Amino acid sequence: MEALLPTLALLACPVGMGLMMWFMMRGSKGGSRRSDPRSASIADLREEQRRIAAEIDRLEDAQSEQEAPPVDRPRPEVV
Repeated sequence: MEALLPTLALLACPVGMGLMMWFMMRGSKGGSRRSDPRSASIADLREEQRRIAAEIDRLEDAQSEQEAPPVDRPRPEVV
């Protein structure tokens, strides 16, 4: 009877961890289902790639417009 309490304390951690894992697995199966990322069609991926490329081009154009060409200024003569 004296060894019962330490044995229960020793088993509490692994048993509790197992129960938590079991509940988490059950929750993920019955919860809201997310779409499988592998189910995206090639056409969808190509469309997304086209949109991203257009956004990159737009940002590069905006950046090049902000960069002004250097102005040629006469240097002062050092005497």
